[in-house]
Amino acid sequence: MRRSILLAGGLVFLASHSVVAEIAQPRSSSSEGAPGAVTSPAPAPEHVKTTAPRSLREMRERVNSGLVGFISEGMDGSGLAEATELAASLDGVRDHLRILPIAGKGALQNVTDIVFARGIDIGIIQSDVLAALKRNPPFPHVESFLQYITRLYDEEVHILAAKGVNSTEDLASKKVNFGLSGSGTDMTASVIFERLGIHPDVTNFSQSVALEKLRRGEIAAMVYVAGKPSRPFREIRPDEGLHFLPVAPTTDLSESYTRTGLTAEDYPELIDAESPVATLAVSCVLVAYNWPTGTERYRRVAHFVQAFFDRLRDLQTPEHHPKWRDIDIPAAVPGWTRFAPAEQWIRKAGSGESSRHAKVREAAPGVTRVVLDSQMRDTLFREFVEYQKQQAPVIRSAAQLNPQQRELLIRDFVQYLKGQTNPTISVGSVDQRQRAALFAQFVQ
Repeated sequence: MRRSILLAGGLVFLASHSVVAEIAQPRSSSSEGAPGAVTSPAPAPEHVKTTAPRSLREMRERVNSGLVGFISEGMDGSGLAEATELAASLDGVRDHLRILPIAGKGALQNVTDIVFARGIDIGIIQSDVLAALKRNPPFPHVESFLQYITRLYDEEVHILAAKGVNSTEDLASKKVNFGLSGSGTDMTASVIFERLGIHPDVTNFSQSVALEKLRRGEIAAMVYVAGKPSRPFREIRPDEGLHFLPVAPTTDLSESYTRTGLTAEDYPELIDAESPVATLAVSCVLVAYNWPTGTERYRRVAHFVQAFFDRLRDLQTPEHHPKWRDIDIPAAVPGWTRFAPAEQWIRKAGSGESSRHAKVREAAPGVTRVVLDSQMRDTLFREFVEYQKQQAPVIRSAAQLNPQQRELLIRDFVQYLKGQTNPTISVGSVDQRQRAALFAQFVQ
């Protein structure tokens, strides 16, 4: 039988003409063997056939009725932690919704699994991976199989190096770990080093193994793309001689990645307060398989979207990773189509009071939680920055203040705002209590 080979940045499919034709059709949600299809249970063992076959069938249907498969970076990445945290927050909140976190085998493989694997509905994919799919699609019309729900948060590029390595240029021909082959880190690191014109001796160990090899001097550096602060790096002692390398800005990199920095607040044992480390960040995107409208799997993903957007504020409280606070739901992902229920939720929110005023809820005793639209938040943040210039020594230690001290600091910030007359930073539509709550978020 004649076969075709389709290549896309390391993504390989070996298929017959009939298979290539088949992938151009959306996955059925009702045919036998299709993802999510409710099939007859396997024959029960003899000793239970006379007990309660109906209850077994009902249990199977109940377990699968609201199940949504969620794939993310594998055990070596940070995505699985976020998926698990999301699952714990949303399970059971709407129509028996249940999130099943699945550890993937890497960024490119995760895309393949969302499109083809049974039982997977949504996933977290880096924006540079999506861009690569557009440039080199693994099969025709890939964008019709995947749609995005929302842009999530940025993940920072961490390049941790051994003593004696002072720049990325020093890594030429030296052993540098890019993470597991095919992972998001592997792809991002490959792009960055290629555009910088630096050619290291790449290794592909897991991040935990790479860190130990770096400590023993067996490799010169390791690259890890993860949301700061990343736990493995916060456990490194200053006397180990490891440090982060800055990533030099280039025009080529700025097209796909945003400039950011790692600070002493992120990694107090590795970075001096006066010497932040310049680096890059890549955004993560929540994507879904484009199930046909009206199917059971479409309904489940739509329920997930509603629950996720409605409960996002719960994930933005201090006990969760701070990256959840960076999500800008309306932000577009160029070149891709948003999942229709997500678009509908945004339009509905945009026409209601929630789009014009802060949403307030209690996050903890004595603390008001505020979620603002991006423009209002940016305006308030600029005010906070101006205030911070006058109070820098206090602000830097604000997270360590006791509740009474923090309350005094918040009151001082409110008084500062009262005295502002510059109309470019006026936020009269937000009351003082909400301003104080936002200040509390900034100093978390």
